[in-house]
Order: sequence, then C-alpha cells, then structure tokens
Amino acid sequence: MDDLKPRYARVVLKLSGEGFGPSGKSGISLDETLSIARQAKRVVERGVQLAIVVGGGNILRGRQFSGGGELIKSATADYMGMLATILNGLALQDALESLHCETRLLTAIRMESVAEPFIRRRAIRHLEKGRIVILAGGTGNPFVTTDTAAALRGRELEADILLKATRVDGVYSEDPMLNPHAVRYEKLTYDQVIRDNLRVMDTAAIAMCKEAELPILVFNFKEGNIERAIAGHTIGTVVGDVVRSP
Repeated sequence: MDDLKPRYARVVLKLSGEGFGPSGKSGISLDETLSIARQAKRVVERGVQLAIVVGGGNILRGRQFSGGGELIKSATADYMGMLATILNGLALQDALESLHCETRLLTAIRMESVAEPFIRRRAIRHLEKGRIVILAGGTGNPFVTTDTAAALRGRELEADILLKATRVDGVYSEDPMLNPHAVRYEKLTYDQVIRDNLRVMDTAAIAMCKEAELPILVFNFKEGNIERAIAGHTIGTVVGDVVRSP
C-alpha cells in the first residue's frame, strides 16, 4: 500500500522565505530551493494540483523598516517585501523547470516581462493542466501579510487544504526556543487560535479560513514532509473545525 497516496486533490502551499535560505541567514540558497522543488515535483507527479504562495523574509521583511519615520514609509516597505517574494518565485520557477516541471509564475503586482498577472480563472486552468502555479507579490496591497495572501488564494482556487511550511514542526503554546517545556498542539480550532493569540497566521487569515472551513496544516518543510502532509500523515498541527477530503 502506498503510504504517500495523496489525500487532497488541490493544495495551496504557503512557503515562508526561510525555505529558500539556510537557517538564520539571508539570501537564496540553491540547495534549499532545489530541495523544495524536488518535493513539489514528486507531489505533482502523484496527481496533486499544487499552488505555492512564496514569502520573502529571507531577502527582506517590510516590518524591518517600521519606525523608519519619513525615510521609508510603511506602505513602501511592504511593497519592497512583495518584490522580495517575486525574487524567490523566479528562483523556484527555474529550479522546478530544471527538473522538467511545467510551471507558471503569477504575481499580484503586474510585471508581464517576468510573470503573468494573477487571474483566478487562469490560475485554476494552469492547475488543471498539471502545472505548478507559483504565486508571488502577496495580494498586491500593503499592510497585508503573505499569510493572508495564502488564505485568500486558498479560497479563490478552492483548495482542499492550506499548508503552511515553516522551520518549526507545528504550533506551540509558547516559543519552544525560549521555553523547552512549551506544548505542541496536534489539533486546534480556529477560535482557539484567535482566543489564545497563537502564532499560526494573522487573525485576518484565520478568519478567512474559518469562514470557508478551509483547514490549515502547519509543519516543518524538511525533506519529504510536503508529501507526508498531502498524504494526510500526522505531522505538525492541524487548524480547523472540519477537515475536508476531495
């Protein structure tokens, strides 16, 4: 029996910028990017429709300029962060295509010389044709996180689940780096996350997923975990009141 048989037909994967670089360092690592690309290829070869929302924290986070006064305004800083996600998207696209995967890079900020503009129907058509869709540029608006962008795209593309791949292996009661006795949750409801102010996604993203009953799985993106997550293995933390099956 194939223990990696996909449980979900269409998936939106939110990949943090940390997935593109070594822990604690900035920039793009070719080895890390290729590791993600290999996992994505294996998933799609199993028949899963995969859209990947990329972050940009390995290059620049808009909030690092907070308090900058009039030098760099908050809105400008957020646009800079959105452009960083496009750099990661381009790197991932070439990594995937080096593995002979068919891809499309779609951006919320129009730049037709390097990517297609995000159009919902077009994105769904790419998925139906077996292409890996890379979504960059956030929502195209400042003051909105890439987590919220991932929740929005999950709803627009009618995904079965929203996966959030990070460097931690789930959601904890406290920061496990500061408190070794912090408890990792296996399952949470949307209301628990909001009530206890747990650091899963921002409140807007959680509320959006709750309204659509779109489950969220937070897990570590180490080798093989993306496949395990899509196969429904017990890894990370599931957030949701109802876990859908296709």
